[in-house]
Amino acid sequence: MYYASIGIIALIVHVIVNFEALRIVDVPGENLIRSRYRNYLYALIAFYIADAFWGFFYEERWLIPTYIDTCMFFFTMVLSVLFWTRAVVAFTGSKSIVARILIGGGWFIFTFEVLVLVINIFTPFVFSFAEDNVYLPLPGRYITLYMQMALFFSTSLYAFYSAIKVKGTGRYHHIMVALSGVIMTAFITLQMWSPEMPLYSLGCMFGTCVIHSFVYRERKVEHDHEMKAANRKAYRDGLTGVKNKLAYLEALEDLETSVEDGSLTEYGVVVFDLNDLKTINDTMGHETGDEYIKSACMLICHQFRHSPVFRIGGDEFVAILRGGDYEIREQLEIEFREKIDDNQKNGSVVVSSGLAVYIPGQDSNYNDVFKRADELMYERKQALKSAL
Repeated sequence: MYYASIGIIALIVHVIVNFEALRIVDVPGENLIRSRYRNYLYALIAFYIADAFWGFFYEERWLIPTYIDTCMFFFTMVLSVLFWTRAVVAFTGSKSIVARILIGGGWFIFTFEVLVLVINIFTPFVFSFAEDNVYLPLPGRYITLYMQMALFFSTSLYAFYSAIKVKGTGRYHHIMVALSGVIMTAFITLQMWSPEMPLYSLGCMFGTCVIHSFVYRERKVEHDHEMKAANRKAYRDGLTGVKNKLAYLEALEDLETSVEDGSLTEYGVVVFDLNDLKTINDTMGHETGDEYIKSACMLICHQFRHSPVFRIGGDEFVAILRGGDYEIREQLEIEFREKIDDNQKNGSVVVSSGLAVYIPGQDSNYNDVFKRADELMYERKQALKSAL
């Protein structure tokens, strides 16, 4: 059971280590690389299973099951080699003649092995069994392994060469992919001279562990960072840097959900509108208007610094008060209005605001709260204009 045990262990380690990579997940920009590498990983699963069964069948000296499984052993082996070559070429992103030659080499090995396995049924060429059911490796086996050694080593050289053209962590990743190919080359060499040792499975296991630890996982972390950065950019207003309308709509969905499940029972809404922005744009230009918007936004964010602020229109902002800011909401609103009164006297930024709070049992949804805050904001706007 020693041989079979190694195959089973390799299979278990393979699935655990590569569980994330085995899942079909759409990752923009990496779908081709992921799908081809995933095909390689699935081919290895089939190979590990065949290898483990071979050890069991052979130890029991069950000739027919061992013969069939040996065919599956070689078939899944060359299938994994083909998928490995395609994955490396996809990883390098190259469409050069060398890349096409490597893929062609993978297909040649795969086609050759299928043909000789068929021939082996009638005329032993790859393997056979002696009268006492002892496994006998024949020239076809060695030819297959020699070709695999050459292909794995060639893909390693190709990955090393591709690393020269890549900068940063990409170069490091290319080198690790090449190292994985070198590991496989070394274990195929050992397997060639030890046909009854599960060295090929060990080589596959070590090679994929290198890729997972030093390439796949790091690329996934980098991708996650890029996606988070892209999401932050997508939810930020380009002019002011505060959250935009899209972030506002998603925040409302979360808020409504929290109210419905009872985890949120109190919150406040402050609606802001900039006074005289149209006049400033018409008379002083949009660049001055943009500076006016940014100054107003800074004023709002400074006063309501512990609450999310959203720009929901050209001159409209909303702050949603929860927690500490909600507890002192009236004080914050009074201080903000006093600041605006001073600004109007000094000819600075003027922002109208209205505050309303959620009333359980009265407000059916967020819009009811927003409407009250919006009405109070317009009352404030009229009062400011009347004070001029």
